[in-house]
Amino acid sequence: MPTTRSRSVLGPDRRAEAWRRLEEDTFDIVVVGGGVVGTGSALDAATRGLNVALVEARDFAAGTSSRSSKMFHGGLRYLEQLDFGLVAEALHERELSMTRLAPHLVTPLKFLFPLTRRFWERPYMAAGFVLYDVMGGAKSVPPQKHYSRAGARRVAPGLREDAVVGGIRYWDTLVDDARHTLTLARTAARHGAVVANSTQVIGYVRDGERVTGVRVRDAETGRETDVRAGVVLNAAGVWTDQLQRMLGEEGGFTVRASKGVHIVVDRDRVDSEAALILRTEKSVLFVIPWGEYWIIGTTDTDWQLDLAHPAATGADIEYILGHVNSVLTTPIRREHVRGVYAGLRPLLSGGADSTAKLSREHAVMTVAPGAVVVAGGKYTTYRVMAADAVDAAVAELGERAASVPPSTTERIPLLGADGYPAMVNRADRIADHYEIREAQLQHLLGRYGTLAEDVLDLAADRPDLLDPVGGAERYLRVEIVHAAQAEAALHLEDVLVRRTRISMEYQHGGVDCAREVADLMAGVLGWDSDRVAREVELFERRVVAEQASQVVESDDEADEFLRGVPEVREFLADAAFDPASAEPVVEHSAGPGS
Repeated sequence: MPTTRSRSVLGPDRRAEAWRRLEEDTFDIVVVGGGVVGTGSALDAATRGLNVALVEARDFAAGTSSRSSKMFHGGLRYLEQLDFGLVAEALHERELSMTRLAPHLVTPLKFLFPLTRRFWERPYMAAGFVLYDVMGGAKSVPPQKHYSRAGARRVAPGLREDAVVGGIRYWDTLVDDARHTLTLARTAARHGAVVANSTQVIGYVRDGERVTGVRVRDAETGRETDVRAGVVLNAAGVWTDQLQRMLGEEGGFTVRASKGVHIVVDRDRVDSEAALILRTEKSVLFVIPWGEYWIIGTTDTDWQLDLAHPAATGADIEYILGHVNSVLTTPIRREHVRGVYAGLRPLLSGGADSTAKLSREHAVMTVAPGAVVVAGGKYTTYRVMAADAVDAAVAELGERAASVPPSTTERIPLLGADGYPAMVNRADRIADHYEIREAQLQHLLGRYGTLAEDVLDLAADRPDLLDPVGGAERYLRVEIVHAAQAEAALHLEDVLVRRTRISMEYQHGGVDCAREVADLMAGVLGWDSDRVAREVELFERRVVAEQASQVVESDDEADEFLRGVPEVREFLADAAFDPASAEPVVEHSAGPGS
């Protein structure tokens, strides 16, 4: 049976306890940033036996880690850049996650690479796919397979006959990035990490030249405290440079943000039994199956505006449509687009003029005594980045460092992974027990793994929670309650954008079910009617602003629409602290009671 501990590891009752510990404990490491690298670092440190805290200003995966192409992939395109080390590393990590660490979240995905040039392209690409397979791409999935033009169009009948001369099939993987990152956070908490979202770093604590912690503010209440630690690990992604400026120390690298936009369309808009990867003049375009939809993207353009809310423009959408329509028999029109999202890649900046040429590899640096920063990388290699970052942090612990074991996360399954294949095999009986359809249980298994029964048990005395969410029927009402009760969802946006993917999967962007979802959250979080109305209003305003931004042509115009909507988290809604304009360092005594 599911345990109360697994349910409440990030529940509302645990947040007060987390803040008590932030105020009272001295940690070995405090990690700043709740994306995939930050949560991965917290898990790495906790499973080495270290006392670790993770603080995130907004929500887990609120930035880059919820806005990717939804692939845990080996980086096939990096072979062309001769980055063999990165590809081999990524393929190793893909295999680990698919088979051991997170088989419920990282699943095999068949791809078709359409060939468009005669004679030279097939042997050229075949050589790359052979390397991909040899480096680890064909361990748990089949190796490459070649098709004639007719064979390629049997796999993907929606491809225009004159747009392809053949095809190559290969395999990668699919992941719900936001859920994966959240599961890392929950797993870290399960192994003893103190994990707190809506907890913003507003300064650094120093003892002389040494960094000894951070000062944080609770975005929900305005409460502040100093969090003391042997090392502060900056894993803030695209916010890395802002935190470095706050510290007053310059690292040996900077992070440049590259905007990637994706669109979501119904599955019947592209007739194919495999995902597609298409060449563009700048990079590649992916067409990824996502339940009842396709995700199509991405763009790769420099972004220097609001990091919290990168805006997709009409020009971005037309760029994607133009490229995908160049190979489809039935073009996708603007009105067929059900959802749009934009994310930022944190790229290590160099001399390249184009973000497509900047490094996808990562860097770790000790920038001051007691302060380590990790940046760059790609989603697939988060675990390697985390291990490297924690290694550097451990080196800052002095005599304690010698007794700290190496990383163990290669052997630590994420919550929901243990026993997952067995639960899949008895899915029909579990569905019968809870009186839901097997398809609904399969949906839950793909999101929660073996913790699916934790979710369903919340409906034991409320059978209405097993009904679908109105206007978002892929999701059950009990999932909303579970998000608020066990997954640290503090706001309506957290649920509609990240705990579920309703905002990108439905053309209404979540507006049609916002009131129902807010009412369900209110029953867990104790919201009154005024709070429910405020959450719904702010969410609806953001959806309207995002849709308006997707019509204009320039980034500046699109950014203006989104900046006009206040953040639901009160530290931004009240125009509170902005790290980009902060004083370089907030100094505090390192003594007791400061």
